[in-house]
Amino acid sequence: MTVLVRGAKRFLGAGDDVGARVEGLNDALTAARGRLDDELLDDAAGVVARARERLRLSAEHTIVALAGATGSGKSSLFNRLADLDLAAVGVRRPTTSWTLACAWAEGGAEDILHWMGIPARHQVARTSQLDAPDADTKLRGLILLDLPDHDSTELSHHLEVDRLVQYADLLVWVLDPQKYADAAVHDRYLRPLATHADVMLVVLNHIDEIRPEERETTLRDLRRLLLQDQLADVPVLATSAVTGEGVADLKGLLAKRIRDKGVARERLAADVGAVAQRLAEVNGSQPAAGIDSERRTALDRALADAAGVPVVVRAVERAVSKRTRAATGWLMTRWLGGFRKDPLTSLHLERDASMSALVRSSVPQPANVHIARVDVTVRDLAAAAAEGLTPPWAAAVRRASLANLTDLHDSLDQAVVSTDLGVRSGPPWWARLVNAIQWVLFVATLIGVIWLAGLGAMGLLQIDPPQPPAEYGIPIPTLLVLIGVVLGLALAFVSRLLAGVRARTKARRADRALRAAISQVAGELVVAPIQRELIAYDATRDGLRIALRR
Repeated sequence: MTVLVRGAKRFLGAGDDVGARVEGLNDALTAARGRLDDELLDDAAGVVARARERLRLSAEHTIVALAGATGSGKSSLFNRLADLDLAAVGVRRPTTSWTLACAWAEGGAEDILHWMGIPARHQVARTSQLDAPDADTKLRGLILLDLPDHDSTELSHHLEVDRLVQYADLLVWVLDPQKYADAAVHDRYLRPLATHADVMLVVLNHIDEIRPEERETTLRDLRRLLLQDQLADVPVLATSAVTGEGVADLKGLLAKRIRDKGVARERLAADVGAVAQRLAEVNGSQPAAGIDSERRTALDRALADAAGVPVVVRAVERAVSKRTRAATGWLMTRWLGGFRKDPLTSLHLERDASMSALVRSSVPQPANVHIARVDVTVRDLAAAAAEGLTPPWAAAVRRASLANLTDLHDSLDQAVVSTDLGVRSGPPWWARLVNAIQWVLFVATLIGVIWLAGLGAMGLLQIDPPQPPAEYGIPIPTLLVLIGVVLGLALAFVSRLLAGVRARTKARRADRALRAAISQVAGELVVAPIQRELIAYDATRDGLRIALRR
């Protein structure tokens, strides 16, 4: 048996049209993995793997497979095409139980046959380029396969046919007058391969067994069946492996397809197109609606309420007001504020400067109504984002939107705890000034009270007290008490008003900071997973568009 050597020209790089379509299909199935049906994606992955390998192998060879049922004369036709008595070269095969391969010309065929998994003992080299007759030079580059009978009772034969049908560049279905209408070949092979009409031939063998006046009727009936299989454009030839009738026409047609050098690419394009179309039907081609801004805002609001942002904001306002009043209030009553607990301290929303780890807050757990509102808002956002998508993708978007909801409360709480509420700085400059003035007024009041008390004590002891100096007719000690009390109370009242303004300003800033933190959590746990699914959908859609050459 002649050794088949390496070195034949390979396909040009995968950047051409077929290569680009293969890579587009690969990008699509990679993006769709986990979202679309695994069995369908596995079929696509198989097509990609075979196509990549075929593009890597020889472009000078065309793989032609003869497939048919038992008794179709397929093997006899194989011998006719090869012009070999295979028994003479040690090949004895009374029935087609395994695949036989015959290669025309040298170089590259060995790699292809190894790729198809055909053992060397089942390979025959037709001729070398040195002694090839003219008829054979026209078939140079042909690798002809004689497949097992597709209707064999042996399961292994079915599997071998199914496997090698996927590798052949050109499929030649050999039918016989007795079984050409058999549903086995039409339902199992011909109809499912309707997308591969450009790389198929149908041969009605044993034409010598049909009376001449009935041949055209038989061929017309065969074409009718092929029309039902959506294979109306597939060439139909009539042959006789016994008499040789029509064999020359078949050789000529094979030679033409081999010279065109396009059969392998047509087969790859058909494979890619067929599985890409199946994927496209499941995937859909409508653009995704994307994230709706109004629903995104509604989600932020729902999460803010669930995280207790309004509670925290009110606590900030009360705490700032309390602390400012504590620094500016009248000293006689300021101590009463110490009995009221600081709102932020109660919520555990302030940490000592030495604390580096985040702690949980004591913000009340979200009520059931808030939890239900978050769930509804998340689902509405996902449904709007997936509008127009096919059910598998809509389900993927929905799953992604809900995947992190169990961690949502902890994340929201940490967002609240870690947000700078803007209340850690001390009192403002004006509060410190007011505090100093209050102390001056307090000292003045204290001096006045002590002075008046001293004068009163001297009167009780019947000691003639000295007459205190007066201003505007009012004794100085009385004036000190009046000024200290009246101005202290007036200053405390004005400071209380300013403290309220400052508290509301701080509360608004805290509200913005908290909502920004909550929005970031929503983006990471809800919006980003949805967007990843939409990006995967777009990548799948774009890849399929390339694979389908649209």
